[in-house]
Amino acid sequence: MNSWFSVLNERLPMRYAAWFGCGVGFAISLGVALPLDHRPLWLELLVCALGLLLLRGWLDVRQSRHSILRNYPVIGHLRFLLELIRPEIRQYFIEADNERTPFSRQQRSLVYQRAKGEPDKRPFGTQLDVNAAGYEWINHSVNPSELPSHDFRILVGGVPPPPCSRATPCTQPYSASVFNISAMSFGALSANAILALNEGARRGGFAHDTGEGSISRYHRGLIDGGVGGDLIWEIGSGYFGCRDAEGRFDEAQFVANATQAQVRMIEIKLSQGAKPGHGGVLPGPKVTPEIAEARGVPPWVDCVSPASHSAFTTPIEMMEFIDRLRGLSGGKPVGFKLCIGHPWEWFAIAKAMLVTGITPDFIVVDGGEGGTGAAPLEFTDHVGAPMQESLLLVHNTLVGLNLRERIRIGCAGKIISAFDIARAMALGADWCNSARGFMFALGCIQAQTCHTGACPTGVTTQDPRRQQALVVPDKVERVLNFHQSTLKALKELVQAAGLSAPSDITASHIVRRTRDNQVTLLSSLLNFLPPGALLAEPLPGGVYSLYWPLARADSFRVVPPQPAASSDRLTPAAAGSR
Repeated sequence: MNSWFSVLNERLPMRYAAWFGCGVGFAISLGVALPLDHRPLWLELLVCALGLLLLRGWLDVRQSRHSILRNYPVIGHLRFLLELIRPEIRQYFIEADNERTPFSRQQRSLVYQRAKGEPDKRPFGTQLDVNAAGYEWINHSVNPSELPSHDFRILVGGVPPPPCSRATPCTQPYSASVFNISAMSFGALSANAILALNEGARRGGFAHDTGEGSISRYHRGLIDGGVGGDLIWEIGSGYFGCRDAEGRFDEAQFVANATQAQVRMIEIKLSQGAKPGHGGVLPGPKVTPEIAEARGVPPWVDCVSPASHSAFTTPIEMMEFIDRLRGLSGGKPVGFKLCIGHPWEWFAIAKAMLVTGITPDFIVVDGGEGGTGAAPLEFTDHVGAPMQESLLLVHNTLVGLNLRERIRIGCAGKIISAFDIARAMALGADWCNSARGFMFALGCIQAQTCHTGACPTGVTTQDPRRQQALVVPDKVERVLNFHQSTLKALKELVQAAGLSAPSDITASHIVRRTRDNQVTLLSSLLNFLPPGALLAEPLPGGVYSLYWPLARADSFRVVPPQPAASSDRLTPAAAGSR
């Protein structure tokens, strides 16, 4: 566009505005000069159109906001029009099928086909460059296995605490699907979207994470008199659904929600991949009575979600809070979600588990590539560790402390296909969550207008007219189909590898091309700790030897070590001697 305007600027004189006005004025004068009975209809329409253009040009020249319009009235609007539709032009006509911005057309098409129950097979071979660095595949077996069902599940909670621990036991463990709906709040999603997701989860027997917006009336099963699907109740720093008037944790409100049969697990949100370490404000005009009811806040008043929790300030207090919630909920699984930032903060949480004897029942690792929540560009692009590094660090730490068998690990971050699930399990995950994948199943077209309220498909808007585009019964079937088809594809992958369950997939089954003529198993490429490695000396190298000794169970704050001075740098004294 810049080059186009450069050419235009060279060819058109600076007196373009004056010539434009004179030309249009002359044409209008010519039309007006004709007698009324000799003016054809087309001439009258032309005169009206030219008059409107002249008015538009005059307004453009008089305004002071856009320099281009002052020099090029009327036709300068062409630039803004093309800029407005640039994302759609790129998405539909220019973007390659495998170009991920942020999800490729091939990925979106896969979800659409599975959600609609259409064939998802691909003819004529892969469209991926199998010789490109980063290409990955799963090794298959010449003796494939045969599995009876694709309903893969993992038991969360129910592990008795150590004999010396005073921790509250989890007496209501949850048998979770290995593929669930990730956290998306009512308010971020429309009422119809929440209804469709929840009913799809109920029919498919998988879990629906509420997001930190708490449990709304649309999570409670309003379709056909149903009781609603299984919920993972996420509690953020705003304590929505369990807060007092000052925004502090309210025990009575927590008990009222947590003891409902529909709530199967409680998840404390420390940070999310979209904007880790960042709070949020839902402006008052968007806090409708329905949203206010779900969150326990007054309507039409700014709803603040702080960047940090007030119920605990240290890792030890955090473990005690987890134990407290487990007791208040009647023994349901309680865990937390985080996007890894400072490694020593995660290590401090792990040390608090050792000191208190209290362990969460599960940890959900959110990768920095997460994105259903709108966030500043700097946070979206450059804050938070990606899922692979985060998941591997959490898994390794728990293995190194001999706690891995006590704690289940979930993960989220651009999970779309069965291979995405298999790869995450190879890195240590027990189950996977997907947010944008289920949004695609609802009909999302990746318009990326989620934060504007102008979602074209009714998924992320509170506008009642736009929500009508999302027909709930139809989308329920699509949510269910996407979940079931993805798990069937996972079953086929597990069978092809000759394994008996997805949990048998390890990093030794995944191969990555690292350069044109070299491939490496993930187990050789990535560092996996042996059991108990962090309980003995010497400590493993890298981030463990650097930050594990600094972490403290009684504080998140640690002064990081200063990097060692390079040998090729001179000290001030040495510089003076030269």
